[in-house]
Amino acid sequence: MIAVQTRSLAEEFQPEGQLAKAVWYVSLALAGTALMTLAAKTKVDMVFVNVTMQTFAVFAISAAYGSRLAVATMALYLFEGALGMPVFTGTPEKGIGLAYMVGPTGGYLLSYLAAAWIVGRAADKGFARNLVLLGVAMFAAEVVILGMGFLWMAYLLGFEKAFTFGVGPFIVADILKLALAAAIVPAVGSVFKRR
Repeated sequence: MIAVQTRSLAEEFQPEGQLAKAVWYVSLALAGTALMTLAAKTKVDMVFVNVTMQTFAVFAISAAYGSRLAVATMALYLFEGALGMPVFTGTPEKGIGLAYMVGPTGGYLLSYLAAAWIVGRAADKGFARNLVLLGVAMFAAEVVILGMGFLWMAYLLGFEKAFTFGVGPFIVADILKLALAAAIVPAVGSVFKRR
C-alpha cells in the first residue's frame, strides 16, 4: 500500500512557532488575493466577454493551500472587492464594491469559495501530488463555477443569454487553464520537496 501525503504545500513548508505560522498564513492569504487580482486583470477581450486567468488562480491557490486557507483567501479576496478595492475584472471602470458583485458576474465570484473548498479538500487528501486526481477535483470545481455563474446570470438576463455569454465562451479556455494548473502545482511541489 502506498502512503499518501495528506498535507498541503502550504502546511508542508510552514515555519516553526505560532507567531511564524500566523505570519506565514496571513502572508500566503495576502499573496493569494494579489494573485487573484493580477489574474482578474489578465484578460483576453472577446466580442462580448473577457476571458481571464481567475479560474487558473483559484485552482492553483487551492491546490497549494488546502481547503481552509484557500477558502479564507477567496473570502478575503471577495471582502476586498466588497470594500470597493478594484480587485475584480473591469473594476473600477464597470463599478466597484457590492454593486459590482451583484452584477452579471456575481455567481462566478461567489463560486470561487465553493471551488476553493473542492480543490482544497483534494489537496488536503494528498491529491495535489497526482495529476489525474487533482484534475478530476478541478473539473468538479469548474462545473460548480460555470453552474453558479450560469444560474446567477440566467436570473438576471435569461437562460439563453446566460449560456451564450456566461458558459459557452469559457468552456475551452477554462479546460486549458484547469490542465495548466493541474500540471503546474504537482511539478512545483516536487521541485520544492527535492530542495
